[in-house]
Amino acid sequence: MGEFASCPPEAVKAAEAICGPVELKEITDRRGSAVWKATGPMAAVAIKLGTGESAEVTAREASVLDQLPGYTVTAGRAGEAVWFVTPWLAGRSTWEVFRAAREGAAGRPIALAGSVDLCRSVAGLHAAGWVHGDLQPSHGIHTSGEVKLIDFAWSWQEGATPWTSFQGAMVHLMAPELAAWISAGPQPVKTSPAAEVYALAGVLWTCATGDWPLDYRAAGIDRKEAGPDGLRDAIATGKLPLAPATPWPELQDVLRPVLLSGPADRPTAADLGDTLAAVST
Repeated sequence: MGEFASCPPEAVKAAEAICGPVELKEITDRRGSAVWKATGPMAAVAIKLGTGESAEVTAREASVLDQLPGYTVTAGRAGEAVWFVTPWLAGRSTWEVFRAAREGAAGRPIALAGSVDLCRSVAGLHAAGWVHGDLQPSHGIHTSGEVKLIDFAWSWQEGATPWTSFQGAMVHLMAPELAAWISAGPQPVKTSPAAEVYALAGVLWTCATGDWPLDYRAAGIDRKEAGPDGLRDAIATGKLPLAPATPWPELQDVLRPVLLSGPADRPTAADLGDTLAAVST
């Protein structure tokens, strides 16, 4: 492993303006994007630094955070790198909220409530005219009062000019129509609320089962051999079956039709949340 990136003094100064003197904790450092938790006597914040090709991505995310209701951000540059500071979200990811449910039925009530909260958070984002663009099991943080989303690098506001080349979305959670557009073009690709609801259902399926929703083996696909591009092309056909394991049938019976239907037939995020709220544990 290489050395963790150095946090720019300018970013530390911005964090200390919010928190007082801070201690930094290294969180992640991969593909030119590093994150620290900065904790002081008055608050805790996240510092994110983008270098190289990730500098533009970090700048985009800071721009989105600056526009979203309920989020605050301070951003700047350190040479060619871009950094931003935003309040630290104290809570567990959706993946972690489902951990006990993956281990046994006793954890299902908390996981089900968390799934409803995640749907409502995504619904609120859509109602504000935004699409996240890259929902993953770790991108919902379940705080004491609500689910807050993170990692907005591929988010865009409907009606605005989309990014020149869309590279977001975890391939295993990508709606077939989005996969087809990325594979065949033309750019720019526009994500949609309907494609995001597919990803939302896929996130919840993954969190409940511990595996991705699609059954590549049944389709005769070797994931390593196919690689992301090959998987995306296969997903674009819309013909891959869902994984057969049903550790939580009541939840999966709600998610299955969302993952098998076309964009026009999918529920909204709000409707999906309402349906899940009625599921019996």
